[in-house]
Amino acid sequence: MTQYLLRRILQSIPLLVIISFVLFAFTNALGDPLAVFAESRQRPTAAQREEIRRRMGLDQPLMVQYFVWLVGNDWQMIDVRGDGTDLRPGTRRGVLRGDLGISFVTRKPAWTRIEERLPATLTLMVPAYTITVVLALGIGVYSATRQYTFIDNLITGTSFFFYSMPIFFIALMTIYIFGVQFARWSLPALPIGGTGNGSTVDLIVHMIMPVFCLVAIQLAAYVRFIRSSMLEVMGQDYVRTAHAKGLSDGAVVRRHALKNAALPLITLMGLDLPFLLAGAVVTERIFAWPGMGRLFIESFERADVPVMMTILMLLCVLVVVFQILTDIVYTWFDPRIRY
Repeated sequence: MTQYLLRRILQSIPLLVIISFVLFAFTNALGDPLAVFAESRQRPTAAQREEIRRRMGLDQPLMVQYFVWLVGNDWQMIDVRGDGTDLRPGTRRGVLRGDLGISFVTRKPAWTRIEERLPATLTLMVPAYTITVVLALGIGVYSATRQYTFIDNLITGTSFFFYSMPIFFIALMTIYIFGVQFARWSLPALPIGGTGNGSTVDLIVHMIMPVFCLVAIQLAAYVRFIRSSMLEVMGQDYVRTAHAKGLSDGAVVRRHALKNAALPLITLMGLDLPFLLAGAVVTERIFAWPGMGRLFIESFERADVPVMMTILMLLCVLVVVFQILTDIVYTWFDPRIRY
């Protein structure tokens, strides 16, 4: 196992380097990072813009910019006044030495902006994903053990309906019904955006609609996945043998079928869990939720390359880490798997 883990880690290093260069090239081609300085009160002149571009290294070839981003150099833009008009040379240590860069928009370290938004994202995504997995296991197993019954057909039809609906449509319809129409009908309407006034109760109330939208989309896919996996396992010889021994249906499902059907689910969760930190771009934007997804859109619109690269590379690293953890969890659920 140790040799396997070391090999996987060593294999992931060149992969992350290649991914980081591709992402760096794409993010730098999105727009002009200096456009943010035009929004300041004292707009820099053309000469000042060229000086800013030189000190930021934006006049260098792409490979040079990437090398500076990765390993650093002996200069970096330092905005003394905070308005883009007084920039002085400093140092840049590079990503490999823990320097993720300075946001072009707020002049704060990119990681600081992540720390500001990450709690809001986790507050929204963790409950949504937990509810999704718990409900999907129960509904998926129940549907598989009652194949082709009215309940199974109802669950299948509902799953297909929500799975085919785009998230923005469900979000807008949820706002229209529970936020707008409920107010017109003199019913308790739900808030349509924000995180509330800071109290726990108000936060939970503001979470209801975005959590519902996230669960509705994810649950539909997970239920279909678990149902299909359970049906495949229920047809195996060892399950029929367990029934022939006189075990109850519940015991067969718990002891034999569910554990083996969970392996594909572990793979799916290993792919989805890293993106919990990325937030839900559409949902956070519609419900004005100040999370990572909304931060990425804001950074994308303003060509804030350091923040975008920090978010994207965080996701890449987490995907690699969770895939390795998924392989380890496989051995717990299936003793036949050895590395």
